[in-house]
Amino acid sequence: MSFRKVNIIILVLAVALFLLVLHHNFLGLSSLLRNEVSESGIVGFQPIDFVPNVPRQAVDGRREEIPVVIAASEDRLGGAIAAINSIQHNTRSSVMFYIVTLNGTADHLRSWLSSSTLKTIRYKIVNFDTKRLEGKVKEDPDQGESIKPLTFARFYLPVLVPSAKKAIYVDDDVIVQGDILALYNTPLKPGHAAAFSEDCDSASTKAVIRGAGNQYNYIGYLDYKKERIRKLSMKASTCSFNPGVFVANLTEWKKQNITNQLEKWMKLNVEEGLYSRTLAGSTTTPPLLIVFYQQHSTIDPMWNVRHLGSSAGKRYSPQFVKAAKLLHWNGHFKPWGRTASYSDVWEKWYIPDPTGKFSLIRRHMEISNVK
Repeated sequence: MSFRKVNIIILVLAVALFLLVLHHNFLGLSSLLRNEVSESGIVGFQPIDFVPNVPRQAVDGRREEIPVVIAASEDRLGGAIAAINSIQHNTRSSVMFYIVTLNGTADHLRSWLSSSTLKTIRYKIVNFDTKRLEGKVKEDPDQGESIKPLTFARFYLPVLVPSAKKAIYVDDDVIVQGDILALYNTPLKPGHAAAFSEDCDSASTKAVIRGAGNQYNYIGYLDYKKERIRKLSMKASTCSFNPGVFVANLTEWKKQNITNQLEKWMKLNVEEGLYSRTLAGSTTTPPLLIVFYQQHSTIDPMWNVRHLGSSAGKRYSPQFVKAAKLLHWNGHFKPWGRTASYSDVWEKWYIPDPTGKFSLIRRHMEISNVK
C-alpha cells in the first residue's frame, strides 16, 4: 500500500471520528435543553411545558406571533381544547397558546394535546400561583366563581406572557369561527390597555335581549350604596362590558400598573363588599369595570357573540350563528352539558379525551339518534 493511500485512510478515519464526537455532543445538548424546559419546576407563573415541533412553514419569521391566553381547569378542560382547536384551524397565522392551569391538571392537559389532531399546536402550559389571590378573594357560597382561582388569570397577563407587547385573552367556553388575526389587529386608542365588547352595543344583545334592566349597566355589578363606589363618580347607567374575550396592549397595561389596580379593588371588596349581590354574574367583572371605566377600546361585536349559555341563546337564527366570528357560551349552560344552545356547532371542534376522564353530557335522546 502506498504512502499516499495510507494518508487518505487516516484522514477518512479522522473525519469519521470527528463526526461521531460532534453527533454525540449534539445529542447531549438536545437532551439538556429538553430537561431544562420539562424539569424546570412548577413555581409561580413559570411555563412548565412547550411544544415546538410544528412544520417550519407554520412559524414564518415574517409574521408576528399571536399570543392567546386561555385558562384550563380540570372540570372544563374539554372546553379549552375545543377553543384551541377552533382557533388553530381557522388561521394561517403563527399562534402561541399560553394555557394557564393548576398543578394537578398539567399532565392531563399534556396528554390531550399530544393527540394527532392537535400535534401542530404551539403552546406553553403555565402554572397559576393561587397564593397571589390571598386576601383578595372572598369565599362566598352564593358566588361559586369566587373560589375558582383560574378565573382571575386574565388579571395577570403581563406575568403570564412576559415578552409580548400584545395578547388576546379568551374564556374556555368559546369557539372561534373567524381568523384570530383579525381580532388581534383590533385598533386600540392611545392610552388604552384593553379592548372589550360592550354589553349594550353588542350584536348578540341587540338580537336577543329585551328588557334586561340593569344587567348590562354598572349598577348591575357594583353596589352604589357604598360610599367608596359613589366617590368614583362613575355613572350607574354606564354600559358594562364582557371580559371573556379581549385584546390587551401589554406595554400600556404594565405602564398603568393595571394588575396592581385590579388587586387593589379585589382587596377593598373583601374588606367592604363593593360588588352588587343581586345581578352581577361574575366576580372578575366588577374590578375590571372600575379600572377600565371610560378607558377602553371596543372590539367588533361579532367577535364576542354571547348568551349561548342561557335560554336567550335559543333565539339566535342559524344564519346569525354561522356569521359570528366568535361564539361564547357564557351563562349556566355549557356546550359540553345537556341544555346549551347550538352545542352541535361547538362539538364540531371538540377532540375526545384520550384518557377518558372528560366526557360530554348529552340527553339520552340525542345519544340514541346518533348512529
